Amino acid sequence: MWPWGGRGLGERRGLLGREVGQRLPWGEEFCCHPGLVSQWRSVQLCYEVWGSWPSSRPRLFAEERKLVKPAPGPAMDSAAKDEMQPALLPGPEWPEQERAERLARGAALKWASGIFYRPEQLARLSQYRSREVQRTCSLEARIKSVVQSYLEGVKTGMWQLARALEAVHGARVALGQARGLLRGMAEAAQTLEPLRERVAQHKQLQALSQLLPRLRAVPAAVAHTQTLIGAQQLLEAYVSLRELEQLREETWEALGGLELPIFERLGPLAEALGQAVEAAAGAAGKLAREDPALLVAAVRVAEVDAGCTTSLEQAPRDWRQRCLRALQEGLEQIHFGTPLLPGPGALEGWLEALRVALPAELATAEALIAPCCPPHYKVVQLWAHTLHSGLRHCLQQLLEEPELGAADAFTLLHWALHVYLGPEMMGSLELGPEADVSQLEPLLTLENIEHLETTFVAKVQASVAQWLQKALDGEVAEWSREQEPDRDTSGFYHSPMPAIVLQILEENIRVASRVSESLQQRVHGMALSELGAFLRSFSDALIRFSRDHLRGEAMAPHYVPYLLASLNHQSALSSSVSVLQPDGVASGAMAPVEAALDELQRRICRLVLEALLVELQPLFEALPSRQWLSSSEVLDDVCERTARFCQDFWRVRNPAVQLLLAEAERTVVLQYLRALMQGRLVCRGADERTQAAERLRHDAAQLRELFLGLGLEESVQCAPVLLALRELLNLRDPTLLGLEVAGLRQQFPDVSEDHVSALLDLRGDVSREQRLAALSSLQAGPQPSPAVGRRALFSLVPAPTPAPSSCLPSGPCA
Repeated sequence: MWPWGGRGLGERRGLLGREVGQRLPWGEEFCCHPGLVSQWRSVQLCYEVWGSWPSSRPRLFAEERKLVKPAPGPAMDSAAKDEMQPALLPGPEWPEQERAERLARGAALKWASGIFYRPEQLARLSQYRSREVQRTCSLEARIKSVVQSYLEGVKTGMWQLARALEAVHGARVALGQARGLLRGMAEAAQTLEPLRERVAQHKQLQALSQLLPRLRAVPAAVAHTQTLIGAQQLLEAYVSLRELEQLREETWEALGGLELPIFERLGPLAEALGQAVEAAAGAAGKLAREDPALLVAAVRVAEVDAGCTTSLEQAPRDWRQRCLRALQEGLEQIHFGTPLLPGPGALEGWLEALRVALPAELATAEALIAPCCPPHYKVVQLWAHTLHSGLRHCLQQLLEEPELGAADAFTLLHWALHVYLGPEMMGSLELGPEADVSQLEPLLTLENIEHLETTFVAKVQASVAQWLQKALDGEVAEWSREQEPDRDTSGFYHSPMPAIVLQILEENIRVASRVSESLQQRVHGMALSELGAFLRSFSDALIRFSRDHLRGEAMAPHYVPYLLASLNHQSALSSSVSVLQPDGVASGAMAPVEAALDELQRRICRLVLEALLVELQPLFEALPSRQWLSSSEVLDDVCERTARFCQDFWRVRNPAVQLLLAEAERTVVLQYLRALMQGRLVCRGADERTQAAERLRHDAAQLRELFLGLGLEESVQCAPVLLALRELLNLRDPTLLGLEVAGLRQQFPDVSEDHVSALLDLRGDVSREQRLAALSSLQAGPQPSPAVGRRALFSLVPAPTPAPSSCLPSGPCA
């Protein structure tokens, strides 16, 4: 690769000539220097001789320069010295020249090194020199020719620039002359301005002279038009007004935009006619029945004026829009004016009047008003939308009032959601498709419906709470009466309170279902909430009633019968509360009420049993005793009082009566067990143990017969526990007590060591070792299987704390 790009000598020579000839006119003058040309020619000659640099004998550049350096002598003339060492043009303004010189010098040295390396080439040195001289002369001649051509072009350009400068000077002089002429013409035009004004005045006077007869008639025409407007001859008045306005336009154009004072009354006159058109449109319903021609005239005036244009710079009258707006405002004022808004309690009558008036208004619009108006007015649709919009705005004003009651809220909800769009009003089949009621927006928004439902539920809840409290107060007042509770035809205690309560709640739910499902659900939730509150109040009233009676503060002559009557009330509510469950409501919503009813039932039963205990506790103080062993008098008294107490249970409806009897029997048995566990009797021998066991058997049979006679099923009785205790007392071999105790544990899993120890104390013949063995069988025996439906007995019976000597290591006192 050569330093100048790797091209051949012939190719580089051709390029050199082209570059010199093409680049000179653009300023690359370093290519024209004679020394550079000579050096380039030396490089080309070197390449022509050998074709490439010899690669067999590489030498250092310094050594080659020493070898080719010629000795000074006469054989080397000045031309050869100049060719071997060309002079460079100094100067800092040609950096390219310096670089080119270095390249050329290096190339020449390399070429000379190759030439002088072979002595046989020195003989041809003169030929090389002459050839290079010829080529240098040829290049110089070509360069001179190019420079000469370039100089000729510059000369031609300078001549053309001189000619252009002369032309510019001539144009400048001509422009100056034209400016002077224009200035003179402007001065002359100013002198003609007064004449022009006189000409304009002459034209205005000429136009006024022609229009003067018509202008004199303007005041009379204005007065006549005013009279026509007062006489409601709207078409004639509009024609007269248009003639006056056309005359004003002609005068305005003739006077060049000047308006005469004579036309100042046309503005108020047009406004008076527009007001007359609005008044006629506002009374469209009345005029359609009495004077349809006037309505037609007003509409025609509005339509004709909508197509008229004027050249005056005035705002358009737009009577068509004023007419349509007057139609809407007049219709709204008739039906929904502020003085016509209903007061508190009058909403139902107002809505009923609207139910009759609005369809009649739409029928009138379709039959009478629509033929008087152009089709594009869409009168029926306009009437329907205007009435709907006015009613909607009026209802919004009603909702802002704080005195809206429950009845008004319900009436408005039912009317807006069902009556308004129903077949009696906007959904009537008599209305044609022109009404387009399907495009009407909802009469009440979702927020309005939410507000009305909330108001209705709140008002109804307050009313329901008052009614329920009144029903409860009336029922509580009867508890202190001197006579028993009322009975129905079947002999059961009866009161209208449960029916009243359920009727109040069910009626409100049923009424709410006529409006919407959401309101029904709200009222249903409210009803359940109020029923729960009523049941709690009822329970609290029973507690106060029982407390006052037991403390003697307010003795009730028929305390237990009224408790039993309350149990009947609970049963009636429990069996009928399902009527409060509407379709589609989850059954889980009734769970709190059902739980409250169950709790009320338990509380009433507990109050009844407390009254039973008050009568039986003095009798059980004598049990067990020596008298009890020898006589059945104690239990006879218990059975007599129990039978007398429970004789009114059959005034209670099933299944509550079975529950009462079972709880009463269980209470008697618990009191019996409690008395046995008190340790008031210890058998002195086998005869007394046999006597006690026989007494237990007899008492169990007596209690069984008592409650069977009262109607209690034998399967739910607790008296058989006495027979199990009888076996424990009747056992003659104390070493077998462990088996009996284990059997007792299997039948009654809640029996404890304290209870067993108390029963062993009743036997009176159990040693310490036998006691420990019997008690240990409670822990060592198999665990009792849980009995389904078995209720606790022993766990409700307190036992006296045994002596520490009788405790097992794992017992409660260990």
